[in-house]
Amino acid sequence: MKVNAQSVNFVADGKLMDFIQKRMDKLEVFYDKVISSDVYLKVDNTSAKENKMVEIKVLVPRDKFIVKKQCKTFEEAIDSACSSLERQLVKKKEKSRANA
Repeated sequence: MKVNAQSVNFVADGKLMDFIQKRMDKLEVFYDKVISSDVYLKVDNTSAKENKMVEIKVLVPRDKFIVKKQCKTFEEAIDSACSSLERQLVKKKEKSRANA
C-alpha cells in the first residue's frame, strides 16, 4: 500500500517512517481494496504530555476513513489510530459482503 506520510513543523526520522509503513501495511489484512493512505504527524505546542497528534486518512473505493489520535508518543498514536481503522475496515468489508 502506498503511504504518504507528512510531518508538520519537525522532521520525522527513518525509524518512525518505517514503523508507520509497517503498521499501515497490516491494514490490508482487514480490507484488501485500500487505494492509498495519508498520515499527518504534528506536535502541539502545549505543555501537556500528550502533545503528539496523528491524523490518518485511508481511501477505499467509494469511501474514505479519517482517524485522529493524540498521545504521548507518535508510535502510540499511530497504533491507536490503526486499531480504530481496523475496526472500521472490518465493518465496511462485512457491510459490502452483506450487500453482495
